[in-house]
Amino acid sequence: MPAERAGYTVTMFVVDIGPSMAKLRTHDTEGNELVQQITNLQWGLQFVKLKIQEMIFNGRKTDQCGVIVFGSDKTRNILNKRMKEGYERVQEYIPIGQPNAGTLAKLDALEPSAEAGDPLDAVIVAVETQDDYLGSKKTWTRKMVLVTDGENPIEVDDLPETMSRINNLEIGVTVVGIDFDDEEFPYVEEDKSHIKAENETFYATFTEGLTSGVLGTCALALRETVRPDIKLTKSTLMATTLRLGDNETRSEEALQITIKTSKCTALNRPKSWKKFAERRKMKTGPKGTQKKVVVDDEDEDEDDDNKAMDVDGDGPTQTQGTRKVTFAQLKMRTEYYVDRRDHPSDDEGEDGDGDVKMEDVDKVKIPKIKVPEPEPELEDEDDDDGPSNKIDPALEQVDKEELIRGFKYGTTYVPCPDGQFGRLPTKKGIDICGFFLAKNFRRELCLGEIQYIWGDPSQPSQEVALSSIAQALYEKNAYAIARWVSKDGMDAKMGVLAPCIADGIDCLLWAQMPFADDVRKYTFASLDKLVSKKGEVLKEHAFLPTEAMMEAMDEFVDKMDLMDAGEKDEEGNRAPWFDTRLSYNPAIHRIKQAQFHAAVVSDLSKRPLPPPHPELLKYFEPPRRVLKRARDAIEEVKDAFKVKQVPKRVARARKDGHVHAQDDDDEMLLLDAKAPAPSRSQSQSQVNVTVSASHGKGKAKAADPDDSATDDDDDYEDFLAVKNPKAVPAATPKKSTPSPPKKKGGNPLPTPARSLSPSSRRGARSRSRSPSADPENDFEVDPARAPGRIIGTTHPLTDFRNNIARGDMVSKAVEDLAFVITEIVLRPFAKKRGEELMECLGALREVCLKEDEVEAWNDFLKDLRTKCTASEPGNRSFWAKVQEMGRPMSLISDREAEEFGGTSDVSEAGAKKFIAA
Repeated sequence: MPAERAGYTVTMFVVDIGPSMAKLRTHDTEGNELVQQITNLQWGLQFVKLKIQEMIFNGRKTDQCGVIVFGSDKTRNILNKRMKEGYERVQEYIPIGQPNAGTLAKLDALEPSAEAGDPLDAVIVAVETQDDYLGSKKTWTRKMVLVTDGENPIEVDDLPETMSRINNLEIGVTVVGIDFDDEEFPYVEEDKSHIKAENETFYATFTEGLTSGVLGTCALALRETVRPDIKLTKSTLMATTLRLGDNETRSEEALQITIKTSKCTALNRPKSWKKFAERRKMKTGPKGTQKKVVVDDEDEDEDDDNKAMDVDGDGPTQTQGTRKVTFAQLKMRTEYYVDRRDHPSDDEGEDGDGDVKMEDVDKVKIPKIKVPEPEPELEDEDDDDGPSNKIDPALEQVDKEELIRGFKYGTTYVPCPDGQFGRLPTKKGIDICGFFLAKNFRRELCLGEIQYIWGDPSQPSQEVALSSIAQALYEKNAYAIARWVSKDGMDAKMGVLAPCIADGIDCLLWAQMPFADDVRKYTFASLDKLVSKKGEVLKEHAFLPTEAMMEAMDEFVDKMDLMDAGEKDEEGNRAPWFDTRLSYNPAIHRIKQAQFHAAVVSDLSKRPLPPPHPELLKYFEPPRRVLKRARDAIEEVKDAFKVKQVPKRVARARKDGHVHAQDDDDEMLLLDAKAPAPSRSQSQSQVNVTVSASHGKGKAKAADPDDSATDDDDDYEDFLAVKNPKAVPAATPKKSTPSPPKKKGGNPLPTPARSLSPSSRRGARSRSRSPSADPENDFEVDPARAPGRIIGTTHPLTDFRNNIARGDMVSKAVEDLAFVITEIVLRPFAKKRGEELMECLGALREVCLKEDEVEAWNDFLKDLRTKCTASEPGNRSFWAKVQEMGRPMSLISDREAEEFGGTSDVSEAGAKKFIAA
């Protein structure tokens, strides 16, 4: 598709408003029932308004339009005025100009008339009106859109002359027919009138005889208006110079070429939203307070660039049921304030070089307040619901001219009185700095947009010179490193020049690249290599993929290949499924569709936003052909990786039903760090300490010597200091412990240090302690984990609880602990670990019940009974011990699972029968 210059277009809309356009529609052309009945005129005007909205959306002054209606009760057009007769019932409804919101409002006011008009007369009037307006502007694009239902008679006497005139002026004509037959859509109207059938044939002949003519049905035209599309536009050529070598000192060895640059790609973003607010003024209330009231601004003068938008609201007033509300656009305003109050850091505010430290930057506050420009809307002091723009009265407002700009450098701000530091003495142009092979180009580092580099079209010698560079790079398969300066004294940009040889045109492509300082390198742990703490490279581990996993994943990736999942070409070969040229940004096109629809439709509740165009959803789902092909590979991956669906967590009801808030007096302070265990020498002078809160930090102070007590047996728990001792509930009475004997001076004897015997560290809490706490037992125990398992046979319960605490591998931990229990039970001498295994069973059942792993527990317990009661290897004594535990160790029933939001296929009676058998 040839590139079209943006703007510089005049489009004439010719609309039929004859009596036949008053026909009501209850269904669209696809048979879908409409929420609200509309006329054919409203149906056709939707297309006109969507096209005009496109012009308003782009905001180009050179994108203009005009509206001609035929079948009107009035006659007002350029030809009737010039000839004093003819071209009756044709009206220039909207003169040619840049469209705005008033254009759409005027189109909404159109109603079907009682008289029919000649569409060919309206076409001739539109051609002459457009030609009269453009005059000598030969480079402007001319377009015409005719909207009709084809029910009006047509006089075809002037048809050949009209078609010749349209072709000579190169006008692109589009005929949009209401319920016209269209094979492309497809749609065929039944019970069509004879005159409409004849007119459809006439319009088909008319558009075929034009150089640029299109005929289509209105339903297809409306659908195509929301089709995402990328417009090809002509970019302005900018003159600059391409240099190779040093032209100042060695001009005889250097090369300088006059070139032109233009955009190859341009980044598109969704249109920004403008905020409006109801215009209000502040009125002095009682006792000098400010009261917010609504005032009518009709008598106030408005600037052309800030026109108020009037909206009829339903706000009741004292004198009338409705009032007129005026809205104004919110604009950004920046104010500067200085805090001159003394701060503790004032003495250290500046260093020896006059640099301002980061902590002193808070003295200058720059709030950005969005207010309507005509009158700001201030917040009420008692309004605590929304954000506040109130300014601290202690801050002093200053002008921007009184401030000096500073730049952040490390932890300081460096003042710059001139507003910016001196620029490099750069010279406009593109300098080639070097060359490298194209295979070494890192595409992921490209920045910004791509630019074309052309030889100056007005100088053939410059085109040949640039072509020689492009051809040399192409033959050597190399790229050039270049430095681009847009203007003298501007910052330089580094980039890459790549050759572009196509259709007999040689040019270069520019892509900006980052500086070395702008590239950050991040390293990640290897997925297929794991090193232990001892420095050994592990070959098998739970975190390393096995050969079966690798093969299954390779097969899955091959089956999901999209390069042969597209449509078949003429030779029967399938094309790639994904095409970047047909992949559109939903944020841009869907927002645009919503804006256009809201402007066309007056009531969104009755006519909601239609679904997006199918082209916008084309790549939202993978192709069915590929999913079907990869079905078996997916199952192999699930089996190899043991993938299971994680059930959704069901919120459990708390045991007490609700949580009580803590009073301030009940608050407990947790110390930041645990005090070190006292040594033997320190125990001779040991005293107890308590903690008091001061500015959120704990301060230690000596406690009353009479309040000392024996240390708790578990010295690994956190130290807590109570803010209010009276709020602490009484502890459970324990067996009294005799007080330690006192010395003569009245001070008690020091409490002896706790024994560090190995027996006191057998629990799970003790095993997690740092090895340095006990030098005698400072060695690493092999957890004895099998490949692919996260639970070992050495300390299975500890491994299980650690994995459950992390919370991300519950199903895996349950599966592995069940495997380990079965393995240990069937080993020789399993009786020695009987108590430990019973603890593991209890912990496993509890987690399965609470984490909705009911099925896993029931299956495991059935399998365990089968293996324990088997002849070989078997372990009937262990299963007898499980039976002694009774019902709490049996299968999880449906009643138990229901309490925790789960399900089970085992009844309560079945669970009792299972453990008793």
